[in-house]
Amino acid sequence: MNPQLIDIGANLAHDSFDEDRHEMMQRAGAAGVHKIIVTGSSDDSNVRAAELARQAPGTLYSTAGVHPHHAADYTDESDALIRSLVDKRAVVAVGECGLDYFRNFSPREAQLEAFKRQLDIAVETGMPVFLHQRDAHDDFVDVLEPALPDLSRAVAHCFTGEGESLREYVAMGLYIGITGWICDERRGKHLHDIVSCIPDDRLLIETDAPYLLPRTVRPRPKSRRNEPMYLPEVVQTLAEARDQSVRHVAEITTANAIRFFDLTSYE
Repeated sequence: MNPQLIDIGANLAHDSFDEDRHEMMQRAGAAGVHKIIVTGSSDDSNVRAAELARQAPGTLYSTAGVHPHHAADYTDESDALIRSLVDKRAVVAVGECGLDYFRNFSPREAQLEAFKRQLDIAVETGMPVFLHQRDAHDDFVDVLEPALPDLSRAVAHCFTGEGESLREYVAMGLYIGITGWICDERRGKHLHDIVSCIPDDRLLIETDAPYLLPRTVRPRPKSRRNEPMYLPEVVQTLAEARDQSVRHVAEITTANAIRFFDLTSYE
């Protein structure tokens, strides 16, 4: 019997799932993934993610936020939409929000403003926050750290950085989300040496589907689309890197996700 897993970040509102979303959910369940947090990252995806969660109570939940790629489109209406959605059942976090200086699809000033406004929402509502950071560590910490005492909980989603930043995030009290990046023997090799510094009670797992298909999947799927059924690949690689059993990693990450998103209150 497969351990019960929770995927804390999957972009299931993405149009690549429009043709087979039901079958994708069946495959996830067969692989032991029994709950999924659907990531909201723009006005449109926030609405669609919340609707997916509404249609599958107890299995799907969602977040509501504006990704830094879309920060230039953050308006008062975006702010009001996030606030209205986090009041709804099964919307369990603010985000995905943060900073991304790798792509700079939105000007840095717009990213900083949108990030600060969404942290304000998380503080005012008491909701946990789902964070994104890429190549923006210093500014990210400068914005986040003053808000931390007033935030309920925060997770550094899809962590791919180096040991120094990981240790800093752990010291700040952040939860850490690990994806299939760790399964990449080229780009993710460094993660093997540092993930053991994440405390058991702060570790979370995610696919970030449809992105970041684990390179350990065999046989290699014809499609490059990732989906929640591949979450066990992350667990397997994490367990090896942390010198822990697969069952232990499954159990602690499931318990952590339930606690982080307060899922028992939505049952």
